[in-house]
Amino acid sequence: MKKVQLITDGACLGNPGRGGWAAILRYGSHKRELFGSAPHTTNNRMELTAAIEGLRAIKEACEVEVVTDSEYLKNGITQWIHGWKKKNWIKSDKKPVLNADLWRALDTEVARHTTTWTWTKGHASHEDNNRADELATMAARGQSKSG
Repeated sequence: MKKVQLITDGACLGNPGRGGWAAILRYGSHKRELFGSAPHTTNNRMELTAAIEGLRAIKEACEVEVVTDSEYLKNGITQWIHGWKKKNWIKSDKKPVLNADLWRALDTEVARHTTTWTWTKGHASHEDNNRADELATMAARGQSKSG
């Protein structure tokens, strides 16, 4: 099984506000950058979208290490989602899970692969995380390329 690294980030200008997401895929010496935007969203939705789109871009089942600076994303997919699914997407406070549409989509994409989730401190020394942040911010600003 191929081993792929997926580095993700989301950005929002205002929260809610105009948002951007980015995903960087690494396989051996290959690197692919993906990014997109939404006109009115939240930072958490962009973090989720980055992971979903990155995993969707992988065409075959792989071992995927997802690197994120979002504890919401990492904890949600590795811990909280199991209880949410058992309780039909209702949290312990009896309120619906926020962003359930995206959590369901992420759950579907994760099921296609063998995934591990790694948290990295944002805006620190992780080169690809910094690049993903740059791409997500650029997308949120409506720019199509860096400059």
